[in-house]
Amino acid sequence: MRRTSGVLAALAVLAAVVPAAAAAGSESSSVGRAIVRDVSGAVLGSVRFDSINRKILVSGKLTGLTPGFHAFHVHSVGVCDPRATDPNGAVVPFLSAGGHLNLDGSGHGHHTGDLPSLYVSADGTASSANDNDELTAAALFDADRSAIIIHALPDNFANIPSRYSATGPDAATLATGDAGGRVACGLITR
Repeated sequence: MRRTSGVLAALAVLAAVVPAAAAAGSESSSVGRAIVRDVSGAVLGSVRFDSINRKILVSGKLTGLTPGFHAFHVHSVGVCDPRATDPNGAVVPFLSAGGHLNLDGSGHGHHTGDLPSLYVSADGTASSANDNDELTAAALFDADRSAIIIHALPDNFANIPSRYSATGPDAATLATGDAGGRVACGLITR
């Protein structure tokens, strides 16, 4: 209950700050929006992308998700095909969205599209609001556009789990933070 109250309080503060920032003469404009759908095509909610003082504010309200923490990223390709296939022909939902948006070739935890984990309450709802000074409208809407992805598992942000203590992180951790499968996707549109 305290976590829900904290999220609601944070959203109330955000609701007051965003209009106040706009009224104070700061640069504020809508950049884009994504309607987020699960593998069956059911709408789970939406995520907004707003430019405020040269940062992108990513905010959303979602429902119908499994309680707990989920990795939450901007991916590099604006295609949300729930029946995408890998090179071996296996169906991998939303593989069509490519990897994390990564403008400078950094390791996971420092990708342009890496966002704080999404916390889903026991009732299956989640609200999120955070800003990112590396995301830009140009990056979101490049030639192949972008998508927002919600993963099945929490993100370890490429922190080295104990199973790698002798060898360091493997390629999966460096690329995705062991976030698991992709359970929802939203094409980012203007």
